Amino acid sequence: MNAANSNHLDILKRYAKGDRDFSGLNLSGIKLNGAQLSHSDWLDVNLSKAYLNGAVLLFACLTRANMRGALMTGANLCGANLNQASLSNVNLSNADLHGASLQGATLFGANLSLANLMDTNLIDADMRTINLSGANLMGACLHGANLRQERALGEQEGEAGNKKKRSIANLVGADLRGADLRGANLAGADLFRADLSGANLQDTNLTGANLQETKFNDARMQGVFLTEANLSMAVLSGAVLNNARLERAMIIDADLNGVSLKSAVMPDVKASRVQMRGADLTDVKLTRADLSRADLQGAIMIRTNLIEAYLARTNLTDANLTDAILNRAEMSSANLIGAILTGATLPDGKVQK
Repeated sequence: MNAANSNHLDILKRYAKGDRDFSGLNLSGIKLNGAQLSHSDWLDVNLSKAYLNGAVLLFACLTRANMRGALMTGANLCGANLNQASLSNVNLSNADLHGASLQGATLFGANLSLANLMDTNLIDADMRTINLSGANLMGACLHGANLRQERALGEQEGEAGNKKKRSIANLVGADLRGADLRGANLAGADLFRADLSGANLQDTNLTGANLQETKFNDARMQGVFLTEANLSMAVLSGAVLNNARLERAMIIDADLNGVSLKSAVMPDVKASRVQMRGADLTDVKLTRADLSRADLQGAIMIRTNLIEAYLARTNLTDANLTDAILNRAEMSSANLIGAILTGATLPDGKVQK
C-alpha cells in the first residue's frame, strides 16, 4: 500500500473515531474524493495537489492551508474558513463556497467557474488570472481584491512585434449583484455580460476591462476608474458615477439613462448612440467626445465641457446646458428644441445671453 492510500485511510479512520484536528499534516497528493470531513480543522496543512473532488468540508477551518493545484471540483466548502490559504491553480469549478471566508487568500490562476460564492468574503484576496465565468458572487465582498491583468512572461515594455497574450481574470457572465468591490483591482478583466446590478464599485479599478453588455443598474460607482474600458451596450441606468474617470472609454449603444456623472472625466470618449436621458452631467469633461446620435433628452449639462465634441444629430431636447462650453463643437443637425443655453459658450465662441 502506498503512502497516499495509507494517509487516505488514516484520515478517514481518525475522522470516524471523532478526531477533527488534522492541522500541520503533510497530505500532499492525498485522495479524499467525496470524503465527509465537515467541522474539521486543517490549519497550516499541506494539501497541495490533493484530490478532493466532491469532498464535504462544511465549516472546516483551512486557515493558511497549502492547497496549490488541488482538484476540488464540486466540493462543498460552505462556511469554511480559508483565510490566507494558498489556492493557486486550484480547481474549484462547480464548488459551493456559500458564506466561506477567503480573506487574504491566494487564488492566482484558480478555476472557480460556475462556483457558488454567494456572500463569500474575498477581502484582499489575490485573484489574478482567476476563472470565475458563470460563478455566483451575489453579495460577495471583494473589497481590495486584486484581479488585475497579468503581463505575459517575457513581455517587455514597448516591445515591438508579436507579444504574448496577457493573462486576465475571467468573469464572463458572473453574477455579482450587490457585491462589494470597493477598491478592487480589475484592470483588464473580462466581465462580458456579467451582472453587477446594485454592486459597490467605489474607487474600483476597471481600466481597460471588457464590460460589453455588462449590467450596472443602480450600482455605486463613485470614483471608479474606467479609462479605456469597453462598455459598449452595457446597462448603467440609475448608476452613480460621480468623479469617475472614463478617458477614451467606449460606451457606444450603452444605456446610461438617469445616471449621475457629476464631475466625471470623459475626454475622447466614444459614445455614439448612447442613451443618457435625464442624466446628470454637471461639470463633466467631455472634450473631443463622440456623442453623435446620442440621446441626451432632458440631461443636466450645467458647466459641461464639450470643447471640440462631436454632437452631430445628437438629441439635446430639453437639456440644460447652462454655462456649458461648446467651443468648436460640431453640432450639425443636433436637436436643441427646448434646450437651455443661458451663459453657454457656443461653437463660434459667442456667449449665449
